[in-house]
Amino acid sequence: MTRSPLFLAALASSAVPGLDPVAVEGVSGEPGDLFEIAYVQDGQDRRWVVKAPCTPAAGAMLDDISSLSGLLARRLDVAMPMVRGFAPVPEGRAAVYLRVPGRPLDFAGLEPGALSAEVGRTLAHIHNVEHLLFEEAGRPTYDAEAHRRRQLSELDRAAATGHVPTGLLTRWEHALEDVSLWRFAPTPVHGTFTGQNVLASFDDDDDSSSGHVRGVLAWEESRVADPADDFAELASTAPPATLDAVLEAYAASRIERPDGHLVRRARLAAEMAPLRRLLHALAAGQLDVVERTADELRSLDEQVEADDRRHAAEDAERTERTRRARERAVAALDPDDPEQPERPDRPEPEWDATQPHVPFPMLGETQAISMTSVLDDGQTYAAPSGEPAAAPSSPAHVAPSTPAQGFGVGQADDWAGTADDTSQGTDPVENPVQQAFENPVQQPVQNPVENPVQQPVEESQPVPVVAVDSDASPFEIDEVEALPEQADGVLDLHEGASDFIPVTGHGHQHHERA
Repeated sequence: MTRSPLFLAALASSAVPGLDPVAVEGVSGEPGDLFEIAYVQDGQDRRWVVKAPCTPAAGAMLDDISSLSGLLARRLDVAMPMVRGFAPVPEGRAAVYLRVPGRPLDFAGLEPGALSAEVGRTLAHIHNVEHLLFEEAGRPTYDAEAHRRRQLSELDRAAATGHVPTGLLTRWEHALEDVSLWRFAPTPVHGTFTGQNVLASFDDDDDSSSGHVRGVLAWEESRVADPADDFAELASTAPPATLDAVLEAYAASRIERPDGHLVRRARLAAEMAPLRRLLHALAAGQLDVVERTADELRSLDEQVEADDRRHAAEDAERTERTRRARERAVAALDPDDPEQPERPDRPEPEWDATQPHVPFPMLGETQAISMTSVLDDGQTYAAPSGEPAAAPSSPAHVAPSTPAQGFGVGQADDWAGTADDTSQGTDPVENPVQQAFENPVQQPVQNPVENPVQQPVEESQPVPVVAVDSDASPFEIDEVEALPEQADGVLDLHEGASDFIPVTGHGHQHHERA
């Protein structure tokens, strides 16, 4: 560290009023780090973190993160650093915030279970944040094509240094030129989602499954870009079963469905991480870091083929597990064969929306009802000519309807036309339905409801109904719909009818047309 822990404690005391340091602990760093960090404890037994930038670029990043924390902290289920004060330094401003409780995780030793599922849900909550929030905080935004071209540019710059093996350059160039691999929906990403930056607390120190994610640190490289960037360390270091558990919890909590190439791009991001460190070290003039990173790249070139074989075996095993899980789910949801959940070969029922389907209810289970059955049970109420039709004034004259009394749906237009002509006071054209209402029924008609099962209508056919008047012409009903048992005295034959036809009970004297 170029600054001593005591100096950083003094910065914390000047940044936060009332902070009186009583102890300080420095954090050892590595060459190329962007920040210097120290832990400070004050007289009220509070633990603080002071973070000072090492370069002007790091100072600008720290200023942006302070505004992001104020917008983002209320939208996450885990804690993140909340800046309480700033202290000026030559590279910008040092930030001071309360220490987030928890211990860092080691993704290489993380086992599948509740903790790995919480890691996946935490990532999903970060990726579900609105883009505008990151843009308002001044974070960079890249769509899929811009993100791909940005990495191609970094690859060209690294190739010009001569420190990257030719095999890796060819490998990465082919992957970046495969456009189908880079079709993803940009999301807000953390940028450095590593085990060191994920803090967890444990109910039992000897049981890793009792852990809970408490906070996420180091948001300096957050941006709107590829969600696979946050899976880089998980895809490269975590066991395959742990990665599957994280991905399962992640997909269940995401608003949008993850794309199919997320794991492949995450592995590519992990491979290209040393390349970015090489470019940063060259820009900062840190030659020792450049040599160390070049050696790392040469070692990577020798082991990528073995990694590819291992990843191919893991992907095949993951695909097989997914297939078996889907088959079990389909068999478990099969209502026709609940006793055999292990039958994955059941074909899906064919369904063609262009073909006619069985109507509801089944026409074979219903019976057409003629119009005359309604006329037998009561007399109608007709309004005088020139006056609009109106229902009886008292509901006591309303005859209760029975399921045997009904009207076909196909009569709606006829009823509407009759009501309109009557209400306008004009001489309407003779209508057999109107005449049937004006003249009482003089001859009994056999009620087909008495034995509705004898002649079921197997297909939808028009049923002719003839009025009592011999001169009247028959008309047809397409379907018949039984009236409810409790009627309010007014029959609404169709939603599109322009008027209602009142029905009166027995013994009520109807008004003759004037």
